[in-house]
Amino acid sequence: MRRRSRSTTGLAVLFGVSGVMHFVRPEPFERIVPRGLPRKRELVYASGVAELACAAGLVHPRTRRTAGLLSAALLVAVFPANVQMAVDLNKVGTPRARAIGFGRLPLQLPLIRAALKASREGR
Repeated sequence: MRRRSRSTTGLAVLFGVSGVMHFVRPEPFERIVPRGLPRKRELVYASGVAELACAAGLVHPRTRRTAGLLSAALLVAVFPANVQMAVDLNKVGTPRARAIGFGRLPLQLPLIRAALKASREGR
């Protein structure tokens, strides 16, 4: 059984915290759901469940391969919400908020890379 890398552990923690926040404070997540999508609260809850499932799957060696691949897919799937946030901040945000909003976009790539690396750590 291979040990879990720090990047996989970090990704699991990130998904775990974010997944919980989808239920504790769903409103900020609802605001970044792309405009054309209906039932924003339900989408936020569904993505929260997906993040929690990915977090749990990344922790266990038997499920890490599948969880890593699903984590990468989830990161791609939620990318439009990050774009929506950056676009919205560009219209009404402070210069600092705009920089953070757009600065987050390229950070998806290392997260996807970490998820794919985690998939190779599975059995």
